[in-house]
Amino acid sequence: MSEDLSSIQVSNTVDARGSACPGPLLEAKKGIGKVKVGEVLEIYSNDAGTRTDIPAWSKKVGHEYLGVQEADGYDKHFVRRKK
Repeated sequence: MSEDLSSIQVSNTVDARGSACPGPLLEAKKGIGKVKVGEVLEIYSNDAGTRTDIPAWSKKVGHEYLGVQEADGYDKHFVRRKK
């Protein structure tokens, strides 16, 4: 990853903490529609499956998965909308 995740400009944040698979992925799908092409969606999740689900979904639908940042008891995932 070339970008420093802590300095990414986030356009929308989806908080899916406490939601089990596939909840965080469904929240991400809804959230990506609220950001413009080129903008970044941040997804909060404490479900382990999200670490594979979000990157796989991003690739499948053509968005750019920027990475994951560990926070206090949850992960922050970053996805740039590409279309």
